[in-house]
Parts: sequence; C-alpha cells; structure tokens
Amino acid sequence: MKQLIDDGRPIFLQISERIEDDIIEGGLPEESQVPSTNQFAAFYKINPATAAKGVNLLVDEGILYKKRGIGMFVAEGAREKVINKRKEQFFEEYVTTMIHEAKKLGITVVQLTDMVRRGDEEQ
Repeated sequence: MKQLIDDGRPIFLQISERIEDDIIEGGLPEESQVPSTNQFAAFYKINPATAAKGVNLLVDEGILYKKRGIGMFVAEGAREKVINKRKEQFFEEYVTTMIHEAKKLGITVVQLTDMVRRGDEEQ
C-alpha cells in the first residue's frame, strides 16, 4: 500500500483513489480481494470507519462488491469504470479550465493544440 498524501482532501477520498489507482495499474485485478477496512485503518493509522467510508464509496459506484463474511472484491468491469470516471474528471478539472483560460487570453484552438503538442514533445 502507498502512503496517503495529506493535501487537505478528506482521507476517505484518498483511500478510494488509492484503490482506484491499484485497479488501473493492475495491482488489484477484477475479482481480486481488496484489503479489509481494518487493514487500511492499521496501515494508514486512521479510524476504521473512515477507511470503510472510502471503500463503501467504491461499492456505491459498482467498482467493488461485498462477499458476505469474506470481504470486498473488485467488480467485473471495474477497471473500465474507473478509467472512464477518471477521464471525465480529467476533462472537468483540466480541459474545461484550460479552455476557459485560453479563451480569456485570446488563444485559438489551433494555438492551444500546438501548445499541447509542444508540451508532449518536451516530456
């Protein structure tokens, strides 16, 4: 497990994002068992209820599911759901903000596209 980043965001959201990251990166494949809320709580030194809130958020989204008496598991199709969710968040948080700022500065779509290409080449 990776350490949490304390950036002022709620811990339960950071827990759910870490699980999503592991799903995207293949560390938690579909139908694999997710660490228990007690394991998350012990590892991150947080209240088990906080860990459960992060896990339950993913259950509500259909990314994880519970096997009664056994634990939480990654749902079939979870990776695709997480990637689609993250793409939409990326669009909302970065692309729309970038376009708004570009319009304010009089940057055309062609110029913006060129800037993105240049940024990609510099990576």
